Amino acid sequence: METLYYLIILCIVPVLLVLYKVIFKFSNDDLPPGNMGWPIIGETIEFLFCTPENFVLKRMKKYSPDIFKTNLFGEKMIVICGPKGLKFLFSNEQKPIGRKAQVKTYHVTKILTLTLASQIFLGIDEPERIARLLENFDKVTVGMHSMVVNFPGTRFSKATKAASILRRELNGVIQEKKEAISRGGPMNDVLSHMIVATDPSGKYMSEAEIADKVMGLLVAGYHTVATTMAFFIKLNVQQKEIWESKKAGELLEWDDIKKMKYSWNVVYEVMRFTPPIQGGFREVLTDFTYAGFTVPKGWKLYWTVSTTSKNPQYYPEPEKFEPSRYEDASSCPAFAFVPFGGGPRMCPGKEYTRLAVLTFIHNVVKKFEWELIIPNEKIEGDMMPYPQKGLPIRLRSNSILM
Repeated sequence: METLYYLIILCIVPVLLVLYKVIFKFSNDDLPPGNMGWPIIGETIEFLFCTPENFVLKRMKKYSPDIFKTNLFGEKMIVICGPKGLKFLFSNEQKPIGRKAQVKTYHVTKILTLTLASQIFLGIDEPERIARLLENFDKVTVGMHSMVVNFPGTRFSKATKAASILRRELNGVIQEKKEAISRGGPMNDVLSHMIVATDPSGKYMSEAEIADKVMGLLVAGYHTVATTMAFFIKLNVQQKEIWESKKAGELLEWDDIKKMKYSWNVVYEVMRFTPPIQGGFREVLTDFTYAGFTVPKGWKLYWTVSTTSKNPQYYPEPEKFEPSRYEDASSCPAFAFVPFGGGPRMCPGKEYTRLAVLTFIHNVVKKFEWELIIPNEKIEGDMMPYPQKGLPIRLRSNSILM
Protein backbone atom coordinates (compact mmCIF):
# COMPACT_ATOMS: atom_id res chain seq x y z
CA MET A 1 0.00 0.00 0.00
CA GLU A 2 2.81 2.40 0.91
CA THR A 3 4.57 1.63 -2.38
CA LEU A 4 1.38 2.42 -4.31
CA TYR A 5 1.09 5.74 -2.46
CA TYR A 6 4.58 6.82 -3.54
CA LEU A 7 3.94 5.71 -7.13
CA ILE A 8 0.82 7.88 -7.25
CA ILE A 9 2.80 10.86 -5.94
CA LEU A 10 5.53 10.31 -8.54
CA CYS A 11 2.92 10.23 -11.31
CA ILE A 12 0.92 13.23 -10.14
CA VAL A 13 3.81 15.68 -9.57
CA PRO A 14 5.06 15.76 -13.20
CA VAL A 15 1.48 16.13 -14.46
CA LEU A 16 0.88 19.08 -12.13
CA LEU A 17 4.11 20.73 -13.27
CA VAL A 18 3.11 20.42 -16.92
CA LEU A 19 -0.41 21.73 -16.21
CA TYR A 20 1.08 24.67 -14.28
CA LYS A 21 3.19 25.73 -17.25
CA VAL A 22 0.43 25.15 -19.84
CA ILE A 23 -2.27 26.98 -17.87
CA PHE A 24 0.02 29.92 -17.13
CA LYS A 25 1.16 30.14 -20.75
CA PHE A 26 -2.34 30.37 -22.21
CA SER A 27 -3.90 32.58 -19.55
CA ASN A 28 -1.40 35.44 -19.78
CA ASP A 29 -1.05 36.27 -23.48
CA ASP A 30 -0.55 40.01 -22.85
CA LEU A 31 2.20 39.55 -20.28
CA PRO A 32 5.83 40.29 -21.14
CA PRO A 33 7.90 37.33 -22.38
CA GLY A 34 9.80 35.27 -19.84
CA ASN A 35 9.79 32.10 -17.81
CA MET A 36 8.02 31.57 -14.48
CA GLY A 37 10.27 28.63 -13.55
CA TRP A 38 9.10 26.09 -11.01
CA PRO A 39 5.94 26.39 -8.90
CA ILE A 40 6.46 28.41 -5.70
CA ILE A 41 10.23 28.92 -6.02
CA GLY A 42 10.15 30.09 -9.64
CA GLU A 43 13.63 31.08 -10.79
CA THR A 44 14.83 32.17 -7.34
CA ILE A 45 17.67 29.65 -7.13
CA GLU A 46 19.21 30.79 -10.41
CA PHE A 47 18.70 34.45 -9.42
CA LEU A 48 20.66 33.93 -6.21
CA PHE A 49 23.40 31.64 -7.48
CA CYS A 50 24.32 33.22 -10.82
CA THR A 51 24.16 36.81 -9.41
CA PRO A 52 21.29 39.21 -10.22
CA GLU A 53 23.36 40.98 -12.88
CA ASN A 54 24.00 37.84 -14.94
CA PHE A 55 20.45 36.61 -14.34
CA VAL A 56 18.99 39.82 -15.77
CA LEU A 57 21.45 40.17 -18.67
CA LYS A 58 20.80 36.60 -19.82
CA ARG A 59 17.04 37.18 -19.92
CA MET A 60 17.37 40.60 -21.55
CA LYS A 61 19.15 38.88 -24.44
CA LYS A 62 16.69 35.99 -24.55
CA TYR A 63 13.35 37.79 -24.08
CA SER A 64 13.52 41.58 -24.30
CA PRO A 65 16.01 44.37 -23.49
CA ASP A 66 13.14 46.35 -21.93
CA ILE A 67 11.00 44.01 -19.82
CA PHE A 68 10.46 40.37 -18.95
CA LYS A 69 8.56 38.26 -16.44
CA THR A 70 9.82 35.75 -13.90
CA ASN A 71 9.02 34.35 -10.44
CA LEU A 72 11.34 35.30 -7.57
CA PHE A 73 11.01 34.48 -3.86
CA GLY A 74 7.57 33.01 -4.52
CA GLU A 75 6.29 36.23 -6.12
CA LYS A 76 5.22 36.83 -9.73
CA MET A 77 7.73 39.39 -10.91
CA ILE A 78 8.21 41.83 -13.79
CA VAL A 79 11.79 43.02 -14.39
CA ILE A 80 12.12 46.46 -15.98
CA CYS A 81 15.46 47.30 -17.63
CA GLY A 82 17.22 50.34 -19.07
CA PRO A 83 16.90 54.11 -18.51
CA LYS A 84 13.47 54.30 -20.16
CA GLY A 85 12.14 51.61 -17.86
CA LEU A 86 13.63 53.22 -14.76
CA LYS A 87 12.26 56.61 -15.80
CA PHE A 88 8.84 55.05 -16.34
CA LEU A 89 8.93 53.38 -12.93
CA PHE A 90 10.31 56.24 -10.85
CA SER A 91 8.22 58.89 -12.59
CA ASN A 92 5.16 56.96 -11.58
CA GLU A 93 5.66 56.22 -8.23
CA GLN A 94 37.56 52.75 16.32
CA LYS A 95 41.13 51.34 17.11
CA PRO A 96 44.23 53.52 16.49
CA ILE A 97 46.28 52.26 13.56
CA GLY A 98 50.04 52.22 13.82
CA ARG A 99 52.71 53.23 11.37
CA LYS A 100 51.94 50.19 9.20
CA ALA A 101 49.12 47.72 9.66
CA GLN A 102 47.02 45.15 7.89
CA VAL A 103 43.34 46.00 8.05
CA LYS A 104 40.22 44.21 6.81
CA THR A 105 38.59 47.23 5.26
CA TYR A 106 35.03 45.96 4.98
CA HIS A 107 34.84 45.06 8.67
CA VAL A 108 36.23 48.46 9.65
CA THR A 109 33.83 50.40 7.41
CA LYS A 110 30.87 48.45 8.83
CA ILE A 111 31.92 49.32 12.39
CA LEU A 112 32.49 52.94 11.38
CA THR A 113 29.14 53.40 9.64
CA LEU A 114 27.08 51.64 12.32
CA THR A 115 28.84 53.66 15.03
CA LEU A 116 28.10 56.88 13.15
CA ALA A 117 24.47 55.89 12.51
CA SER A 118 24.02 54.87 16.17
CA GLN A 119 25.31 58.24 17.36
CA ILE A 120 23.19 60.29 14.94
CA PHE A 121 19.98 58.27 15.08
CA LEU A 122 20.09 56.81 18.61
CA GLY A 123 22.48 59.05 20.49
CA ILE A 124 24.55 56.09 21.76
CA ASP A 125 28.27 55.46 21.48
CA GLU A 126 28.79 52.44 23.74
CA PRO A 127 31.16 49.98 21.97
CA GLU A 128 29.61 46.86 23.52
CA ARG A 129 26.12 47.89 22.50
CA ILE A 130 27.21 48.77 18.98
CA ALA A 131 28.98 45.39 18.69
CA ARG A 132 25.67 43.64 19.48
CA LEU A 133 23.89 45.76 16.90
CA LEU A 134 26.56 44.99 14.30
CA GLU A 135 26.27 41.22 14.70
CA ASN A 136 22.49 41.26 14.34
CA PHE A 137 22.31 43.85 11.57
CA ASP A 138 24.58 41.66 9.45
CA LYS A 139 22.10 38.80 9.83
CA VAL A 140 19.16 41.05 8.98
CA THR A 141 20.76 42.50 5.83
CA VAL A 142 21.75 39.02 4.60
CA GLY A 143 18.24 37.71 5.22
CA MET A 144 16.44 40.64 3.60
CA HIS A 145 16.85 39.13 0.13
CA SER A 146 16.62 35.43 0.94
CA MET A 147 13.89 32.86 0.35
CA VAL A 148 11.05 33.26 2.84
CA VAL A 149 11.64 29.86 4.45
CA ASN A 150 11.43 30.04 8.22
CA PHE A 151 13.26 26.79 9.01
CA PRO A 152 16.02 26.74 11.66
CA GLY A 153 19.39 27.52 10.12
CA THR A 154 18.08 29.32 7.03
CA ARG A 155 19.06 32.92 6.29
CA PHE A 156 15.47 34.05 6.75
CA SER A 157 15.17 32.29 10.11
CA LYS A 158 18.42 33.84 11.34
CA ALA A 159 17.30 37.27 10.11
CA THR A 160 13.94 36.94 11.89
CA LYS A 161 15.62 36.07 15.19
CA ALA A 162 18.16 38.87 14.76
CA ALA A 163 15.36 41.37 14.06
CA SER A 164 13.63 40.35 17.31
CA ILE A 165 16.87 40.87 19.25
CA LEU A 166 17.34 44.27 17.61
CA ARG A 167 13.82 45.34 18.52
CA ARG A 168 14.41 44.39 22.15
CA GLU A 169 17.67 46.35 22.11
CA LEU A 170 15.98 49.34 20.51
CA ASN A 171 13.08 49.20 22.99
CA GLY A 172 15.66 49.43 25.78
CA VAL A 173 17.25 52.47 24.14
CA ILE A 174 13.81 54.08 23.71
CA GLN A 175 13.02 53.62 27.41
CA GLU A 176 16.37 55.12 28.40
CA LYS A 177 15.86 58.04 26.05
CA LYS A 178 12.35 58.73 27.41
CA GLU A 179 13.71 58.82 30.95
CA ALA A 180 16.51 61.17 29.88
CA ILE A 181 14.02 63.50 28.15
CA SER A 182 11.80 63.55 31.26
CA ARG A 183 14.83 64.71 33.27
CA GLY A 184 15.48 67.51 30.80
CA GLY A 185 18.35 65.77 29.03
CA PRO A 186 19.65 66.96 25.63
CA MET A 187 17.74 66.05 22.47
CA ASN A 188 20.56 65.89 19.96
CA ASP A 189 19.63 62.69 18.10
CA VAL A 190 16.85 61.56 15.76
CA LEU A 191 15.31 59.14 18.28
CA SER A 192 14.64 61.90 20.83
CA HIS A 193 12.66 63.88 18.27
CA MET A 194 10.71 60.79 17.20
CA ILE A 195 9.67 60.20 20.81
CA VAL A 196 8.20 63.69 21.23
CA ALA A 197 6.76 63.98 17.70
CA THR A 198 2.98 63.92 17.29
CA ASP A 199 0.63 63.59 14.34
CA PRO A 200 -1.92 66.35 13.48
CA SER A 201 -4.32 64.91 16.08
CA GLY A 202 -1.68 65.15 18.83
CA LYS A 203 -1.06 61.40 19.03
CA TYR A 204 2.44 60.11 19.78
CA MET A 205 4.01 57.19 17.93
CA SER A 206 3.98 53.86 19.75
CA GLU A 207 7.27 52.34 20.85
CA ALA A 208 6.82 49.58 18.26
CA GLU A 209 6.42 52.19 15.48
CA ILE A 210 9.47 54.09 16.68
CA ALA A 211 11.56 50.90 16.86
CA ASP A 212 10.57 49.91 13.31
CA LYS A 213 11.34 53.36 11.90
CA VAL A 214 14.69 53.54 13.69
CA MET A 215 15.59 50.06 12.46
CA GLY A 216 14.83 51.19 8.92
CA LEU A 217 17.08 54.23 9.34
CA LEU A 218 19.92 52.12 10.74
CA VAL A 219 19.68 49.52 7.97
CA ALA A 220 19.65 52.25 5.31
CA GLY A 221 22.56 54.11 6.91
CA TYR A 222 24.68 51.03 7.50
CA HIS A 223 25.30 48.48 4.76
CA THR A 224 25.19 50.61 1.61
CA VAL A 225 27.39 53.34 3.11
CA ALA A 226 29.92 50.79 4.40
CA THR A 227 29.99 49.08 0.99
CA THR A 228 30.62 52.35 -0.84
CA MET A 229 33.48 53.23 1.53
CA ALA A 230 35.05 49.78 1.13
CA PHE A 231 34.92 49.83 -2.66
CA PHE A 232 36.41 53.31 -2.71
CA ILE A 233 39.42 51.70 -1.02
CA LYS A 234 39.33 48.71 -3.38
CA LEU A 235 39.46 50.93 -6.45
CA ASN A 236 42.53 52.53 -4.82
CA VAL A 237 41.35 56.05 -5.50
CA GLN A 238 44.13 58.37 -4.35
CA GLN A 239 42.50 61.54 -5.69
CA LYS A 240 43.94 64.80 -4.42
CA GLU A 241 41.17 67.39 -4.48
CA ILE A 242 40.82 67.25 -0.71
CA TRP A 243 44.48 68.07 -0.01
CA GLU A 244 43.66 71.76 -0.39
CA SER A 245 40.26 71.68 1.33
CA LYS A 246 41.43 71.99 4.94
CA LYS A 247 44.58 72.48 6.94
CA ALA A 248 45.77 69.69 9.23
CA GLY A 249 43.58 69.47 12.32
CA GLU A 250 40.71 71.58 10.94
CA LEU A 251 37.25 70.04 11.08
CA LEU A 252 35.05 69.65 8.03
CA GLU A 253 31.80 71.62 7.83
CA TRP A 254 28.77 71.04 5.61
CA ASP A 255 29.86 73.87 3.28
CA ASP A 256 33.17 72.06 2.79
CA ILE A 257 31.31 68.86 1.91
CA LYS A 258 29.17 70.66 -0.68
CA LYS A 259 32.31 72.03 -2.36
CA MET A 260 33.83 68.55 -2.82
CA LYS A 261 32.22 68.11 -6.24
CA TYR A 262 34.99 66.05 -7.80
CA SER A 263 35.11 63.80 -4.73
CA TRP A 264 31.36 63.21 -5.09
CA ASN A 265 31.92 62.33 -8.75
CA VAL A 266 34.49 59.80 -7.53
CA VAL A 267 31.88 58.31 -5.18
CA TYR A 268 29.37 58.11 -8.03
CA GLU A 269 31.91 56.28 -10.16
CA VAL A 270 32.65 53.88 -7.28
CA MET A 271 28.93 53.14 -7.00
CA ARG A 272 28.64 52.70 -10.76
CA PHE A 273 31.46 50.13 -10.71
CA THR A 274 30.01 48.23 -7.74
CA PRO A 275 26.45 49.29 -6.88
CA PRO A 276 25.86 48.90 -3.10
CA ILE A 277 22.53 47.30 -4.00
CA GLN A 278 21.68 45.55 -7.26
CA GLY A 279 18.15 46.89 -7.48
CA GLY A 280 14.87 47.12 -5.64
CA PHE A 281 11.31 45.87 -5.55
CA ARG A 282 7.93 47.53 -6.02
CA GLU A 283 4.35 46.23 -6.03
CA VAL A 284 2.03 46.88 -8.98
CA LEU A 285 -0.99 48.79 -7.66
CA THR A 286 -2.96 48.80 -10.92
CA ASP A 287 -2.77 47.15 -14.33
CA PHE A 288 -0.59 49.04 -16.80
CA THR A 289 0.99 48.58 -20.21
CA TYR A 290 4.71 48.94 -20.86
CA ALA A 291 6.72 48.09 -24.01
CA GLY A 292 3.54 46.65 -25.53
CA PHE A 293 2.89 44.21 -22.69
CA THR A 294 0.39 44.12 -19.85
CA VAL A 295 1.62 44.12 -16.26
CA PRO A 296 -1.15 42.97 -13.89
CA LYS A 297 -2.06 44.46 -10.55
CA GLY A 298 -0.63 42.51 -7.60
CA TRP A 299 2.57 41.43 -9.35
CA LYS A 300 5.93 42.64 -8.08
CA LEU A 301 8.41 44.77 -10.04
CA TYR A 302 12.18 44.44 -9.86
CA TRP A 303 14.27 47.34 -11.12
CA THR A 304 17.96 46.80 -11.73
CA VAL A 305 20.99 49.10 -11.54
CA SER A 306 23.86 47.18 -13.14
CA THR A 307 22.25 46.55 -16.54
CA THR A 308 22.53 50.26 -17.34
CA SER A 309 25.53 51.37 -15.28
CA LYS A 310 27.86 48.98 -17.15
CA ASN A 311 26.23 49.43 -20.57
CA PRO A 312 28.55 51.08 -23.16
CA GLN A 313 25.48 52.55 -24.84
CA TYR A 314 25.15 54.91 -21.89
CA TYR A 315 28.70 54.93 -20.48
CA PRO A 316 31.56 54.77 -23.01
CA GLU A 317 34.36 52.48 -21.84
CA PRO A 318 32.29 51.24 -18.88
CA GLU A 319 35.20 49.29 -17.37
CA LYS A 320 37.32 52.45 -17.15
CA PHE A 321 37.22 54.35 -13.85
CA GLU A 322 36.48 57.89 -15.00
CA PRO A 323 34.93 60.32 -12.46
CA SER A 324 35.06 63.18 -14.96
CA ARG A 325 32.21 61.57 -16.91
CA TYR A 326 29.81 63.22 -14.40
CA GLU A 327 31.10 66.76 -14.94
CA ASP A 328 28.80 67.26 -17.91
CA ALA A 329 25.30 66.37 -16.75
CA SER A 330 24.05 66.08 -20.34
CA SER A 331 26.54 63.27 -21.05
CA CYS A 332 24.89 61.00 -18.46
CA PRO A 333 21.45 59.89 -19.68
CA ALA A 334 18.64 60.40 -17.21
CA PHE A 335 17.80 57.22 -15.28
CA ALA A 336 20.84 55.38 -16.67
CA PHE A 337 22.37 55.33 -13.19
CA VAL A 338 20.14 55.41 -10.12
CA PRO A 339 22.15 54.38 -7.02
CA PHE A 340 19.57 56.08 -4.79
CA GLY A 341 16.51 54.95 -6.72
CA GLY A 342 14.04 57.53 -7.95
CA GLY A 343 10.51 58.85 -7.84
CA PRO A 344 8.56 59.48 -4.62
CA ARG A 345 10.34 56.58 -2.92
CA MET A 346 13.84 57.76 -3.75
CA CYS A 347 16.27 56.96 -0.93
CA PRO A 348 15.93 59.75 1.67
CA GLY A 349 19.46 59.08 2.90
CA LYS A 350 21.29 60.50 -0.12
CA GLU A 351 22.63 63.55 1.73
CA TYR A 352 23.48 61.44 4.78
CA THR A 353 25.47 59.12 2.49
CA ARG A 354 27.18 62.12 0.94
CA LEU A 355 28.14 63.47 4.36
CA ALA A 356 29.39 60.14 5.71
CA VAL A 357 31.30 58.97 2.63
CA LEU A 358 32.95 62.30 1.79
CA THR A 359 34.04 62.80 5.40
CA PHE A 360 35.53 59.29 5.32
CA ILE A 361 37.35 60.03 2.05
CA HIS A 362 38.67 63.34 3.37
CA ASN A 363 40.21 61.71 6.42
CA VAL A 364 41.49 58.49 4.89
CA VAL A 365 43.16 60.15 1.89
CA LYS A 366 44.78 62.92 3.94
CA LYS A 367 46.04 60.64 6.70
CA PHE A 368 46.84 57.32 5.02
CA GLU A 369 48.22 55.51 2.03
CA TRP A 370 47.28 51.92 1.31
CA GLU A 371 47.83 48.97 -0.97
CA LEU A 372 45.56 46.03 -1.63
CA ILE A 373 46.80 42.69 -0.33
CA ILE A 374 44.52 40.81 -2.75
CA PRO A 375 44.21 43.11 -5.81
CA ASN A 376 41.76 40.84 -7.67
CA GLU A 377 39.71 39.79 -4.67
CA LYS A 378 36.43 38.13 -5.63
CA ILE A 379 33.19 40.02 -5.01
CA GLU A 380 30.37 37.94 -3.56
CA GLY A 381 26.79 38.57 -2.49
CA ASP A 382 23.50 38.35 -4.32
CA MET A 383 21.66 41.64 -3.84
CA MET A 384 24.35 43.34 -1.74
CA PRO A 385 27.97 42.87 -2.86
CA TYR A 386 30.86 42.41 -0.46
CA PRO A 387 34.56 41.46 -0.81
CA GLN A 388 35.07 37.72 -0.21
CA LYS A 389 38.05 38.13 2.15
CA GLY A 390 36.97 41.40 3.75
CA LEU A 391 39.27 43.53 1.53
CA PRO A 392 42.54 43.32 3.50
CA ILE A 393 44.95 46.23 2.92
CA ARG A 394 48.34 47.42 4.14
CA LEU A 395 47.79 50.80 5.69
CA ARG A 396 50.54 53.38 6.23
CA SER A 397 50.08 56.70 8.00
CA ASN A 398 51.19 59.91 6.32
CA SER A 399 53.36 61.12 9.19
CA ILE A 400 54.08 64.44 7.50
CA LEU A 401 50.40 65.28 7.54
CA MET A 402 49.68 63.79 10.95
